[in-house]
Amino acid sequence: MSKAEKKVYVGMAADIIHEGHINIIAEARKLGYLIVGVLTDEAIASYKRIPFTPYKHRKAIVENLKGVEEVVPQETLDYVPNLQKIKPDILVHGDDWKTGIQKKTRQRAIDALNKWNGKLVEPKYTEGVSSTQLIEALKERGITPDMRLKSLRLMLSVKPVLRVMEAHNGITGLIVEKTKVHKDGGIREFDALWLSSLTVSTSKGKPDTEVVDFYSRFQTIEEILEVTTKPIIVDGDTGGEIEHFQFNVRTMERLGVSAVIIEDKIGLKRNSLFGTDVVQEQDSIEHFSEKIHTGKNALVTNDFMIFARIESLILNNGMDDALKRAKAYISAGADGIMIHSKKKDGQEIIDFCKNFKKFEKRVPLVVVPSTFSHLTIDDFEKLGVQIVIYGNHLIRSAYPSMVQTAESILKYDRCLEASDEYCMSIKDVLTLIPGNK
Repeated sequence: MSKAEKKVYVGMAADIIHEGHINIIAEARKLGYLIVGVLTDEAIASYKRIPFTPYKHRKAIVENLKGVEEVVPQETLDYVPNLQKIKPDILVHGDDWKTGIQKKTRQRAIDALNKWNGKLVEPKYTEGVSSTQLIEALKERGITPDMRLKSLRLMLSVKPVLRVMEAHNGITGLIVEKTKVHKDGGIREFDALWLSSLTVSTSKGKPDTEVVDFYSRFQTIEEILEVTTKPIIVDGDTGGEIEHFQFNVRTMERLGVSAVIIEDKIGLKRNSLFGTDVVQEQDSIEHFSEKIHTGKNALVTNDFMIFARIESLILNNGMDDALKRAKAYISAGADGIMIHSKKKDGQEIIDFCKNFKKFEKRVPLVVVPSTFSHLTIDDFEKLGVQIVIYGNHLIRSAYPSMVQTAESILKYDRCLEASDEYCMSIKDVLTLIPGNK
């Protein structure tokens, strides 16, 4: 770079290179020495989905684009840290960020540039093409089992906390897949789906006592896999007999499920939230560890994960027992630990997490805040929790609404009131389902 040459900076995700990227680079390189900041995996995951292509591959691609002199990592969605470090004479960005969720990011960049009389150049946004549209088109085509299987591990490596929502059939799978909220300059969405034995059993009108066996659940898994692309975590109850568990994990791995969570109880399954109100017996550490170890040895890949769910706090067996089991299960090969509690104040969970942080060997920590529902994602992140599962909220919210609808039709002898008050429009239903347009 010559002394007379101006320093130009462009930031981009470059997950799927398209005409818009080429146009921006072409405009930017006319202005001087071009430095491209490629967003890291963590930066992209902080405001939307994980990237399709890892950072090192995206960096290599951008380095070989004509006109690019230098590539650096951009570790945040915010441009300011890199701008302050590089102090470019010119920042180039398409004019599409003047409105919408990127408006604040743009203003922060302008404020930073003003400190050294830097200039913002905004070429016209290339109409008709965007990474978001291309990615949505790819998602509509579906995902291979292998790609889905690997995605949960990748998410855990780039996101501090994963939001996971239960799904018990195809339609709830689509809701989890498509629901998004724009907040704080980014897009919030669920990272994965949870196939809960409680909600699957309830949706079939059956008790949550393992009456709905694994083979019936595999059919539900197939329904959800067919219409979604996000990773799936399966509630495996106790995992059943060790000899059966090893075959079940192989089936889930082959389907593209990312993980199964099994609980350390034996005998007739009862929902954990009953606690000691019903007879529930905890498995021995030795036997449950053998189940984990056998399951891990049965797998074909290193991508499928087995998480161990500890019931010590639910059964009033104490914090020491819970921590002892966590260490033992990690030693047996568990890829994650789920700690459960029915105490509404959440203090048991908080105490466990603080003790878990002191472990020499740790794995991802999972919670299901059905009872301690006041705790937020930020609270869990501070406690070191990496996966938060909202385990039953879609079916719990659907049931009251369906009852109100049924009662309204009986009460008024027509469906007008129900349609107006409780039902989404038929058009919205059709839009939700791919292929109806």
